[in-house]
Amino acid sequence: MARKTRLMVQVEERYKQSLERLLPEMINEHGLSATASTLEVSKATLGYWLLKLGINVRRVALAPGESLEVKRAS
Repeated sequence: MARKTRLMVQVEERYKQSLERLLPEMINEHGLSATASTLEVSKATLGYWLLKLGINVRRVALAPGESLEVKRAS
């Protein structure tokens, strides 16, 4: 696990959830910019956190009628 900054710990305490769980959920639901705004950090800071925590953000284009399924490794 990566060492977390004071700001990272503060955000975890505010949301009572680890960033490893919180960030993917928020980004999938709201997008990068809105997540950064909600967390009151810059987009650059959010990008640094994702890199530091090893969270990959992918963009996928789907044609009409296509769907995407995400499976978590246990």
